[in-house]
Amino acid sequence: MLTVLLLTLSNIFMTFAWYGHLKYRSSPIILAILVSWGIAFFEYCFQVPANRIGSYQFSTVQLKTIQEIITLVVFCFFSYFYLNEPIKINQVIGFIFIVLAAFFIFR
Repeated sequence: MLTVLLLTLSNIFMTFAWYGHLKYRSSPIILAILVSWGIAFFEYCFQVPANRIGSYQFSTVQLKTIQEIITLVVFCFFSYFYLNEPIKINQVIGFIFIVLAAFFIFR
């Protein structure tokens, strides 16, 4: 459970580092890069321990799968609430297929 919590925190920071600047497209690109690097530092502060701790319980493929599912969930909330972009039905269907793939990875 600690691994999932740390990966979730990591993904929140990662999502803001990678996509948060899109809300401020008029700001200079160098500023977006520097701010993103600063945010990414905190992402790594959670991601590295998450993978280290999780490696005792999960395979690396399972860790990556957990991370990708968390990324999709975090990104949906981020996209909807922060960027004000609606989530479309075809995207939901695609995410369902990804979750189904994760099911088979853990079997």
